[in-house]
Amino acid sequence: MMATSGKDACGLNGEEPSVSLTSNKSLVNGATTEASALSKPQNGGGTGAERFAFSSEPTIEDIRRMQAQFTDERDWNQFHQPRNLLLAMVGEVGEVSELFQWRGEVAEGLPDWTEAEREHLAQELSDVLIYLVELAEKCRVNLPQAVLRKMALNRLKYPANKVHGSAKKYTEYKD
Repeated sequence: MMATSGKDACGLNGEEPSVSLTSNKSLVNGATTEASALSKPQNGGGTGAERFAFSSEPTIEDIRRMQAQFTDERDWNQFHQPRNLLLAMVGEVGEVSELFQWRGEVAEGLPDWTEAEREHLAQELSDVLIYLVELAEKCRVNLPQAVLRKMALNRLKYPANKVHGSAKKYTEYKD
């Protein structure tokens, strides 16, 4: 588990995550859901047809700043070089994999998972994201801009009219 778990990894001002209502939507553990979902488990439970959406905060830049402050306060920059961050992130991905191991296919929304299992997954995925953002920072990769470029490239490699409903690699498609 990542060293940034716990109280030091709280929100931007050190507050604990909470549920806040805005109109008919709410934020539950950082995810935007319909207000009727408040009775559902907090980390993706339920099988509703509504499309999942992340909250708008914190931003990737907010996460980068929080992690930079966390690291600076502990004088850990000496250990947080790209190779070390990559290996730590791979370890965290392994922890995510363990949560899915031996379960067979897992339905979207994790309806058969307990709230404790979903919270454990949320923590491990957060560790992966935190390491990814810090690795991108150390490598000077502007992730939001890189995502835009990569999505544009993927649209060229996988035109919807050619690949719709197929899982083939782009090199397998004929013009």
